[in-house]
Amino acid sequence: MQAQFKRTARETADSPVMQTLARAGFAASGVIHIGVGVLAVVVASGGHSEADQSGALKAIASVPAGFVVLWIIAIALFALGVWFIAEGLQSTGSEGSKWKARLAAWGKAAGYLAVGVVAVAVALGGRPNSERNAKHAGSTVLQLPGGPVLLGLVGAGIALIGLYFGWRGVTRGFRDDLATPDGPAGTGVIVVGVVGYVAKGVALLAFGVLLIVAAVTVDPRATGGLDRALVTLVALPFGPVLVDGIGVGLMAYGVYMFARAARARM
Repeated sequence: MQAQFKRTARETADSPVMQTLARAGFAASGVIHIGVGVLAVVVASGGHSEADQSGALKAIASVPAGFVVLWIIAIALFALGVWFIAEGLQSTGSEGSKWKARLAAWGKAAGYLAVGVVAVAVALGGRPNSERNAKHAGSTVLQLPGGPVLLGLVGAGIALIGLYFGWRGVTRGFRDDLATPDGPAGTGVIVVGVVGYVAKGVALLAFGVLLIVAAVTVDPRATGGLDRALVTLVALPFGPVLVDGIGVGLMAYGVYMFARAARARM
């Protein structure tokens, strides 16, 4: 049975159609990151915007034929999620390394599938608010027995993911994910990759710290999502400059995802 699962997973991951759709998923992620980056710059300048993935998707919905683009994004993200699930099932090596690779792949799959669901909701006319949902979820967790500890652990986990993204950017570890082109194009891909990974890492680190602070203070008002984290950063000395940098960096990450769509190692 296990061999059958792996064979099916390999056939799925190696399918030309699935690989094409998965590459489109990387591009779809790039579009969303560019949108979030633009909204972050708006927040840095003192404007009001929902600087997160649902905000970016709603911005897409507002343009002519935006709902068509949203369906394309959703389908591509779902395909990428399925591809990562298949990749996880194919993991080999020792038991420990195999499950580490599986959990990493399935974690990515869950993230892409979740954003795909939000894209579908927006395409159908819904107006999901990630910030409000995150605040509600955080407040609910704080009311549970041991809730502050649980919320603190979630925040610590997100902060660690942010540090990992930053480390991948500084060490250029992301180069393992794609075949970097030669010449100036390759240099450009590396530059936007470094800037993008570091910026996304800083944004996730800020989000994680926000949750840790809410857990320590047991203050439901301090909970929130990425948008809340960016607004909090803006209030700091030189905060607008920092959030501007994060916004530009997220746009760079979006450009990198386009390069990954074209040259990802599948």
